[in-house]
Amino acid sequence: MDILNSLILGFGVAFSPTNLLFCFVGVLIGTLIGVLPGIGPIATVSLLLPITFGMEPVSSIILLAGVFYGAQYGGSTTSILVNIPGEAASVITCLDGYKMARQGRAGPALGMAAFGSFIGGTFSVIGLMLLAPWLARMATRFGPPELFGLMFFGVTMVTYLCKGSLVKGIIMALAGLAVSVVGVDPITGASRFTMGINVLMDGIGMVPAAMGMFGIAEVLTNIEQGMRQEVFTTRIKGLLPSLRDWKDSTWPIIRGGMIGFSMGILPGSGTVIPTFISYTVEKRLSHHPE
Repeated sequence: MDILNSLILGFGVAFSPTNLLFCFVGVLIGTLIGVLPGIGPIATVSLLLPITFGMEPVSSIILLAGVFYGAQYGGSTTSILVNIPGEAASVITCLDGYKMARQGRAGPALGMAAFGSFIGGTFSVIGLMLLAPWLARMATRFGPPELFGLMFFGVTMVTYLCKGSLVKGIIMALAGLAVSVVGVDPITGASRFTMGINVLMDGIGMVPAAMGMFGIAEVLTNIEQGMRQEVFTTRIKGLLPSLRDWKDSTWPIIRGGMIGFSMGILPGSGTVIPTFISYTVEKRLSHHPE
């Protein structure tokens, strides 16, 4: 009964008109800023943190949570429209989302990304709310062997997802691991491969690297076309997915929500590994994996 009373109290506070307004404003601001490539949800929350200093604690947390959620979704907008991921978790969205935009289906892609994000996020919040005590006990037992296994599993999924030669995929994964060790060692505090450059002390950011690989590749592709290049323009329409879109996306959303929740509760997994795993699962289950 104590848990039920606490839930009723929490919903009563969260669904108050003032807090709902702060949540809406936070999601709106986060989405607008998240559309800008390279900022990401963490930087967005950091930029908007000062405006919460004079607010009530609960309202400020709701506002920042809305900002984080909106910025997390906003990154998929640039991935779909211009093939440049707004943040690290949106890298996988570039693979199919941008191709849908090139086919004139940018509206359904953006709409389904929004609905899928909302449904998956709601499922995760409910699951976390019910399993929080058990998850807290499990997290304290999560040590270096489990983290190593999780990271190895993530690298394996990335390698498997690569198209073409498996050897090239392994080389790309090893190159990514080599890049990830640049910076300060978290245990000894020693500098690794920084070459005396202070900017590299924090390592190489995932978002700038992803923007460089996808954005610069798109620019170079357009330059390679020479005089035959053209600016692709289309109207964004049909943001509400059709019944066929819902039929094709219902089970992927459910599976993606379950994978995201199960991977998200593990310490250190982040948002990148679950997205790659979800995409890999859907590619294996799809009747048209190409």
